[in-house]
Amino acid sequence: MSTFEDLYPSRDIEKPLTIERRDPVLYSDNPGQGPIDEGLLRQYQRDGYLLLPELFSQAEVQRFLDELGQMQNDRELLATEMAITEQDGNALRSVFQIHRNNALFSRVAADPRIADIARFILGDEVYIHQSRLNFKPGFNGKEFYWHSDFETWHAEDGMPRMRALSASILLTDNTEFNGALMVMPGSHREFIGCVGKTPENYYRNSLKVQTVGTPDNESLSRLQQRYGLHSTAAKAGSVLLFDCNLMHGSSSNITADPRSNLFFVYNAVGNRVVAPFNGNKPRPEFLATRETFTPLRSPEPHKKAG
Repeated sequence: MSTFEDLYPSRDIEKPLTIERRDPVLYSDNPGQGPIDEGLLRQYQRDGYLLLPELFSQAEVQRFLDELGQMQNDRELLATEMAITEQDGNALRSVFQIHRNNALFSRVAADPRIADIARFILGDEVYIHQSRLNFKPGFNGKEFYWHSDFETWHAEDGMPRMRALSASILLTDNTEFNGALMVMPGSHREFIGCVGKTPENYYRNSLKVQTVGTPDNESLSRLQQRYGLHSTAAKAGSVLLFDCNLMHGSSSNITADPRSNLFFVYNAVGNRVVAPFNGNKPRPEFLATRETFTPLRSPEPHKKAG
């Protein structure tokens, strides 16, 4: 059990909790000095997410897709725990720790077009807490149920405070039909503590279908009524930035069009993980950077990834 004060209790509780956020959303004091327009930063602060259309070029996206194709055919990689398949078949669902095991995606993680924004929002140097490729192949890509990432990272990884964000780079067009992420704008201001003790090594099941750490229907209904639902559908090359506590999820893909996204989770160096707050042993390194903690180096002047 972590010796840090648990400001956001979850899992080992008797009934769901709603806790007002106790951390800032925008940590930097002067948004007018940020790497993007102040209005966009205020929008992120208000809604908990920000969509930057077609930030990466078509040529860059194609390079990412080529690399993705090679990974899908890498038998050695597919035999590791880092490659997660769908529960009811062999379709690839996710590949983790790509920022350490792939040279191209390591450079993308440090690309100033996203990393500089993360540094500014979080008000600190950053490191990659988790990275992954998420796949939703046509016809059989399954859903990701409603959840707050922070709830899992706090309970299972020991992330102390809400000082992290995700950057999702869209590798294919994300549409309302093929499983684009849905969000509840503004929901990042409330933390939902979830009922249900975490089984040991639960990650082996949760990466396929998560049942522990998902909010109860009453809490989800209240959040939806208060904050509404927004789709983050956008063209390939766009980047979705979203706060670690934003309630989000996506439906299954029963269209012929695949939906693939590249994720990097930026955590503030001052917020690095401690012992998990659920009292279990830490999840493996490929899911939560702990032993290989390395702050991202401030890059040289802008050079396109690839």
